[in-house]
Amino acid sequence: MQRLGLLVVGLLLLAAPQASGQQAAGTTLWRVAATTLPVPAALTLGPAAGIWNPAQTQDSARVQLALEAIQTPAAVDATGLIAAVRIPAGSIGQLGLVYGRVGLSDITQTVDSPDPTGTLVPVYTFALGATWSRRVGATNVGATLAFHQTRLDLARANRWTIDVGASQPVLGDRLRVAAATHFFSSLKTNDPAQDMYAGIEARIWRGPVSSNRVVVRGRYGISFAHGFAADHQFGVGAEVAKTVALDLMLSREGGYSDGAHWRPVAGLWLVIGKYRVTLARDAGVNDLGSTYRVGVDMRFR
Repeated sequence: MQRLGLLVVGLLLLAAPQASGQQAAGTTLWRVAATTLPVPAALTLGPAAGIWNPAQTQDSARVQLALEAIQTPAAVDATGLIAAVRIPAGSIGQLGLVYGRVGLSDITQTVDSPDPTGTLVPVYTFALGATWSRRVGATNVGATLAFHQTRLDLARANRWTIDVGASQPVLGDRLRVAAATHFFSSLKTNDPAQDMYAGIEARIWRGPVSSNRVVVRGRYGISFAHGFAADHQFGVGAEVAKTVALDLMLSREGGYSDGAHWRPVAGLWLVIGKYRVTLARDAGVNDLGSTYRVGVDMRFR
C-alpha cells in the first residue's frame, strides 16, 4: 500500500510506447489486491488461491468454484475480482481456469485546466489463465499459463506468463514449505513485473477446546526478486474443527526507498455446508483506510 502513490503517478506517466512499464504497473495493481491476504501468498489455499500459487492441494470435489471481490479505500478507489473453477482430471491431477481483474476507478480526463472533462480514463489489468496441479508423492506441484492485458486510457500492453509452484508437507502436518513464481515472464531477478514467493508454516499447538479440535499454526513468508526491497510476512492462524479459522498477519512492506511500512491484516473463514465464506481486511497505512476482501468457495461432490 505504501507504493500506491508511486503507482498512481507512474500510471499517469506511462505513455503508450512503454509496454514494460505498463506491465510493471499492472503487477503493482495485483500487489494492491494482495494486501488483503492474511496468509503469505505462497501458503494460500483454495481455488482462487491458484492466482498466487498454482500448487493447490488435491480435492475430492467434482467441481470447485470460487469468487472473490476486493475493495480498496476511497483514497485509492481500486476494485478487484477473482474467479476460479477447478475439476479433477484423474491421474493428470486437477485442471482449472482462473480470471482476475484489478482496476482504478473515477480517473477522468483533463485538457488545459484541472477541471475534469467527465470522460473516464480506463486503468486496469486482467489475467486469464489455465491452471494445473497434482500431488507427486507428498508434494503438491502446479503450473499456470496466463494471458495478461494492462490498459491505460488508449494504451494496451499484452503478455503471457508461466508460473510454477510447489507445496511440501514435512512430518505430517507439523510443517509445510511452499514457493511459487508470480507472473513470471522474464529471466531476471529484478523485474518489477513479477515476484517470487516463499513461505513456511509450522504447527505450534493442537488440542481440544470445549470438545472441538483446535490447531494453531505460525507462518513466515517473503516476496522478493521484483526490483525493490523484499516484503516479509509474519503470521499466526487458529482453526477450529475445520469449520472456522482466524488468521492474523503482520506484513513488512519494502519499497524503492530505504523506508518500510508495517501493515496488519486479519482474515476469517467459515464453512457452511458446501460453502466456505472468507472475510479479510488490512488496517491500511498512512491513514489511507482499509482494503477489504469478501469471497466464497463452493465444492460440489
